[in-house]
Amino acid sequence: MTSASFLNRPAWALASLLVLAGCASGPAQNISLIPAGQVASQTEKAGLFTQPVKYERTRPGCKGDCPKLVVDSIMFPGHAKLSALVDHALATMTGIGEAPTPPYTTIAEFEDYFWKTAASRDEVILSAKTRYRSQGLTVIELTTGQYFTGAAHGITATQFLNWDNQAEKVLGLANVLRPGQYDAYVAALQAAHTEWLETQPDYKNDPDGYLRLWPFQATDNFALTDMGLVAKYGSYELAPYSSGLPELLVPYAKLQGILRSEYLPAAAAS
Repeated sequence: MTSASFLNRPAWALASLLVLAGCASGPAQNISLIPAGQVASQTEKAGLFTQPVKYERTRPGCKGDCPKLVVDSIMFPGHAKLSALVDHALATMTGIGEAPTPPYTTIAEFEDYFWKTAASRDEVILSAKTRYRSQGLTVIELTTGQYFTGAAHGITATQFLNWDNQAEKVLGLANVLRPGQYDAYVAALQAAHTEWLETQPDYKNDPDGYLRLWPFQATDNFALTDMGLVAKYGSYELAPYSSGLPELLVPYAKLQGILRSEYLPAAAAS
């Protein structure tokens, strides 16, 4: 499996989540889902209850060098639909094999497939954590890391899952943007990228060369947080591997007229 084929996985994984969760149209009332003047430590008190799902396993019966699966995820007691979506998303972000869609839909099914196909020192890490929680929204950050036997380094993928607690649906970018504002969103994201570049030593050493290799590109992998909209990129998408998984922050003040009012902090939306 090539790096390129793996990096394409999160896009269709998110599409499958939107199909499974239904098409979200946003709250019926114009009530902000991001309370004004609150930070994560406060809003988490009103968010959905989470429970850790953590374990580490090697292939049954294997001795010596053995493939390993590490799961550091979460579930939502009382919210089976969301728990299932997290499980499904992590499984389908693995992208093992060359098939357009993987032959598994859950972590348990992936584990069974992995033991049958993995090389001796292959390792997969599946991680999920909440990035933002309030009474109205639960934002989950999903990360998968795959380390193949003999490879120079691992391959990491990342994906946000924005969940409307009341509607019990995944929010895609089209659900949170005002009609006709996609180009404005991209412009705001590009402005954030310009600011981010100034924090990158490699860019400052050779701006033209850096942008030839790592030009700006838009993404629909976003998270609604206390500080603003966070866009996150996978390995090699916006920067070299050594830069990790870059994030661009677009403050809500720069998203006035772009985001629907219910996805702006209460004070800003009024």
